[in-house]
Amino acid sequence: MSESSELPAVLAGPLLRRLEPTRIVFWLVASEPLQAELQLSCAGVSADINCTVVPIGRHAFVHLLDINLDSPLPCDAQIDYDLILNTQSIAQYAPHLLYPGAHRPNFVLRSHLEQLLHGSCRKPHHPAADGLLCADRLLLEHPAPLQRPALLMMSGDQVYADDVAGPMLRAIHALIERLGLFGEHLQGAVVNDSAALYRHPASYYHRADLLPALESNETLRERFFGGTRKPIFTSSNADNHLVTFAEVMAMYLLVWSPVPWSLIEPQMPAGLTTERQVRYRQEQQLINGFASGLGGVARVLAHLPSLMIFDDHDITDDWNLSAQWEETAYGHPFSKRIIGNALLGYLLCQGWGNNPEAFSGLLEHCQACSHSADADDYLDTPLQDSLINELLRFQGWQFVLPSSPALLVLDTRTRRWRSESNFKRPSGLLDWEALSELQQALLDHPSAIIVSPAPIFGVKLIETVQRVFSWLGYPLLVDAENWMAHRGAAQVILNIFRHSRTPGHYVILSGDVHYSFVYEVQIRHRQRAPHLWQITSSGIKNQFPKRLLDTFDRLNRWLYSPRSPLNWFTKRRQMQVIPRTPAHSKAGERLWNSAGLGQVFFNEQGQPARIFQLNADGSEATEFPPREADLKEV
Repeated sequence: MSESSELPAVLAGPLLRRLEPTRIVFWLVASEPLQAELQLSCAGVSADINCTVVPIGRHAFVHLLDINLDSPLPCDAQIDYDLILNTQSIAQYAPHLLYPGAHRPNFVLRSHLEQLLHGSCRKPHHPAADGLLCADRLLLEHPAPLQRPALLMMSGDQVYADDVAGPMLRAIHALIERLGLFGEHLQGAVVNDSAALYRHPASYYHRADLLPALESNETLRERFFGGTRKPIFTSSNADNHLVTFAEVMAMYLLVWSPVPWSLIEPQMPAGLTTERQVRYRQEQQLINGFASGLGGVARVLAHLPSLMIFDDHDITDDWNLSAQWEETAYGHPFSKRIIGNALLGYLLCQGWGNNPEAFSGLLEHCQACSHSADADDYLDTPLQDSLINELLRFQGWQFVLPSSPALLVLDTRTRRWRSESNFKRPSGLLDWEALSELQQALLDHPSAIIVSPAPIFGVKLIETVQRVFSWLGYPLLVDAENWMAHRGAAQVILNIFRHSRTPGHYVILSGDVHYSFVYEVQIRHRQRAPHLWQITSSGIKNQFPKRLLDTFDRLNRWLYSPRSPLNWFTKRRQMQVIPRTPAHSKAGERLWNSAGLGQVFFNEQGQPARIFQLNADGSEATEFPPREADLKEV
């Protein structure tokens, strides 16, 4: 038997991505190119399948399926489906995707966004349980079509390319070898190519040592990975930062599917110090627990349509935080390649499924690059660099779902409003042009849901700390990425909310911060002023340090009480910000620190009727009820 015939046909997926009345979008990775046929339980609907196949290795092929239907799907009803691949049904090639007693997976096309799930920040080796399993439990306990969430919105850090556990990196390398994922040549690095990187003694826990020096005598290690001040590649755990395109793609396979784990038996690498061996074993336990839940995660992603947008860790920590960061990171070929490879992985595994028509040109370039692999399975360097340059110039990552209410998902990473007075200062999360496009997209909608990876209305104390460090010239030390950090962007977004033709009701869904909270926001002294809700759920598998968050929460309540003069020094002084206290709060805490998923129910006007945080530890869901009788400003 050939090596490919010993592999399962499907390595990951299918993932159900965008779902509309006459359109279904799927993503999957197979060990060979496959022919697809869609079967639906609803009669009289036929499908026209447009399948784009992108090779990523000898035995790994990304399949992007954009399926057009000749008649609309019924709404609010369960529709069973089967994606037949080379005559095999899902029950044959992916039985782990089926719920007990079912012969096929299913979905529900909701007529309105009456309910959705949302979250961000899923780090495989964090000790918390995986919040995506909350959705699996929800679908098991509430299978009725009208109880089904309309979609799962993941608002950033679906993978951590910059913070990888040793055992996960070891699994990535084993999978690269097992599937023959494409190699690449590296310019400006201590190693010449991907193979040399994987076998280098510094490849595990010491990747910073592989970076070259700059002419300024300040090394890329100091500027990127871990010098005395917070560097450009700023994750505090960046010693296993993903570098190559193959590493990025292997990571996606290993965080979304249990199948790749069955193909490899990674062992601890040789040469680790005693201290690193202890760390590796501790991380191995966490990775084992993470991998054990992937069957349930894959099952959710086959039943619920999922939309995704990047945040920093999908690429690298503090991605595009300031003009200085961009100048340094994109000014060196090796760091540019690292960022570009992560962005290419995002395109193929996340971005395309949100809005396929936006990426046709990029996909053609991806296919040309993949087919350029030589006899040794190395990508053509000029084509890879050209593709990365095109990705870095691309401005179509944001998207709109034509739902009721409309869902607008913001790209707050690549279209930033750079500071012209001081390149070290944080950039605005959207530039003037992007903000103008947002306003146009919002005009004349009665209500709207905006997905902003970073909260638009955050915790004032934490934003003040970030502002002080930014003023001192150290924004990287505190991840000073919030909407209020840039005066121009902050003023424009607040003016958009005040515009007479923009919606009367806004729901802002966010993540990023590793804790959850809900604020109601009203504009002072305005008749028929819009009503806003900032709903933040984070993380899916991550949490804020408990004692530190308790301290921030308590100080914030003291320093920014309704009568505090400090409120007049914030950019939100013309708005009344009203927190909702979590139902399970023990001492009036407004910030809920538990991994899981957010769940929001909407009324007919597009207002949030009920807001929950589903807790990954299996405890009762935490509600954020309104507090009409005891309104207090943040």
